[in-house]
Amino acid sequence: MKGKVLSFIKYFLLIVMSILSIFPFVWMVLGMTNKTIDITAGKLMIGDQLTINFTNLFNNSLNFTGALRNSAVIAVITTVLALILSSMAGYGFEIFKSKTKDRIFNFLLLSMMVPFAALMIPLYRMFSQLNGTPLRSIGINSMFVVIVPSVCTAFLIFFFRQNIKSFPKELVEAARLDGLGELAIFFRVYLPSAKNTYAAAAIITFMNSWNNYLWPLVALQSPEKRTVPLILSAMGASYTPDYGMMMCGIVIATLPTAAIFFVMQKQFVQGMIGSVK
Repeated sequence: MKGKVLSFIKYFLLIVMSILSIFPFVWMVLGMTNKTIDITAGKLMIGDQLTINFTNLFNNSLNFTGALRNSAVIAVITTVLALILSSMAGYGFEIFKSKTKDRIFNFLLLSMMVPFAALMIPLYRMFSQLNGTPLRSIGINSMFVVIVPSVCTAFLIFFFRQNIKSFPKELVEAARLDGLGELAIFFRVYLPSAKNTYAAAAIITFMNSWNNYLWPLVALQSPEKRTVPLILSAMGASYTPDYGMMMCGIVIATLPTAAIFFVMQKQFVQGMIGSVK
């Protein structure tokens, strides 16, 4: 009897927490079908304004379509480059051990304690000085000014190094005996066996890049370069915000990250616990 009571309490609490967790998403989906006045009044019924809200979202002067394109380009390029460079760095730190590399890695870990807000001014000064040089394509107000700082992070290097610890080092030695170079070993031996690790890192990197707000707000100064978080912020900053239109934008902005997570959630869990198959 006691076991049944405890089981009932456990499942009851899980149901309550699930409802509380999913309620904001339900309210968001219902809000995209209603007028602003209905949303502010707390209406939790399906309305008839869905088409109007979507029309307003894509036909206003904020250029939401362009922001979606900018966010997608930045997130995809950042994810691909981050996976390649960070995994190679983590692989190098673990496979080629030395006291010097360990000191560098420890210093790299210390950089994780520095908040990004403290780095914004140095980053802005550094990238702004590139605008008058041949490297102006990665200067301020370019897409690459958002991509470059996120390509190789201390967290991703640490993440890959920790996962590589469980990689059989005998495979590396065997590949070397067969005459493979270090790059060939990385791409032909290690990379195919670490799909779960790459999947977990891809989800984390894509979500961080897609939802990045602070640095793009500072570095992207032209309206046509703005990303989705900046557009959504601009919608809410108006004197009379259209909450129905905002809800449509938020739902659309949520779909890519949600879809990637649900498609790759199994690999994400396995990658986070360090499984390498």
